Amino acid sequence: MIPQALKQIHPLAWTIIVGTMFGRLVTSMSIPFLAIYLTGTMGVPATLTGLIVAASSLAGVSVSFYGGYISDRIGRKKVMLVSVFCWAAVFFGFAAASEIWMFFVVNVLNGLCRSVFEPASRALLSDTTPPEHKLLAFNLRYAAINIGVVFGPILGLRLGSAESTFPFLVAGVVYVLYGLVLIAQFSAHRSALPARSEAAAPKIREAFAVTRRDRIFLPVLIGTTFCVLGYGHFSSTLAQYLSLAPGLANGRELFSYMLAMNAAVVLIVQYPIVKTVSRFRPVVPLILGNALVSLSLLMFGMGHGLVLLLAGVFVFTVGEVLLFTMMDMLIDRIAKPEWKGTYFGTIGFNNVGNVAAPIVGGLLLDRFALQSGLAVFAPLALLTACGLPFLLAAHKRLTARDAAEAVRAKAAEPSG
Repeated sequence: MIPQALKQIHPLAWTIIVGTMFGRLVTSMSIPFLAIYLTGTMGVPATLTGLIVAASSLAGVSVSFYGGYISDRIGRKKVMLVSVFCWAAVFFGFAAASEIWMFFVVNVLNGLCRSVFEPASRALLSDTTPPEHKLLAFNLRYAAINIGVVFGPILGLRLGSAESTFPFLVAGVVYVLYGLVLIAQFSAHRSALPARSEAAAPKIREAFAVTRRDRIFLPVLIGTTFCVLGYGHFSSTLAQYLSLAPGLANGRELFSYMLAMNAAVVLIVQYPIVKTVSRFRPVVPLILGNALVSLSLLMFGMGHGLVLLLAGVFVFTVGEVLLFTMMDMLIDRIAKPEWKGTYFGTIGFNNVGNVAAPIVGGLLLDRFALQSGLAVFAPLALLTACGLPFLLAAHKRLTARDAAEAVRAKAAEPSG
């Protein structure tokens, strides 16, 4: 059944899925090591490192809405091609950077490019995929991300990502190639691109109003912001903690294997988890995922040995899968066709969590890293769990909406 469904995935969708895999491969062999490179090699304080790392997410949050909105206005093709080549230039900038301010600037540009390209690519994935195959397509993209992340950190370690900026050069070349493939595919499949007329495109004030008034989307956005906050500590706070904690030897190498384990576990558990949770409303996996990510942060704080740290990675990864496998499906379900890019862009505001994660984590590390891991990670776990009330509210509202729609559908049925 699945092999037959794979044949229904459009070539443009496959380009996005495969391109995402290679993009994440080269990104995960460079970006996750940025904090370690700045702290360990350049001697930047943890708090300042946190600010530099957070700059990417902060820039992304500032344009995430506009990235999706622009793709609704002028089309996916223009937005994706411009942003992918700009993204390649950003990675070349990382490779050439030699001063702290340079890393700050290129990381800001990194966040801008990501927040323009990714909402447009996810919206195009939705545009080109039949409704009955969208869950498969979105999860293929998620699997592609994690295939890249399985090998990226190990490759990055071998290329010296913690001591060198050379892997960023490799990433830039790969994104240039991705852009060239997109040009060829857009040219070969012009008819598959959705038409966007100026008259039909939503005005920006109207787009803001629609997302703001959505009684299901708004608590999902707030709740997932706390989820992303917890998720963001894995590649920022945890990375620095492992390199700073006096009781842990070879912390950098351990972190690269923890990253690889994280991605490998995703690939192992993703299908059974998706098969199980697809029977529930999409908010339910977010609730469970938030609880597990919070628990995993506590485990990292208590982990002074390899076994507990790896167990924490497993719990974290299951929580991650629950959080992210159904999020795209939930947004696709909520948004009307003409608003999809806008909704996929607006959900990017939850990257406020990624902005806060390295800053809050850096402050706690500067104060407590040499004393107690639990003093660092327990507050982070509690802060992550603050998303639960919002997700529960969204679940309640979605349940009520579905019940009301069922009643209206039954009333509309012809009698007799």
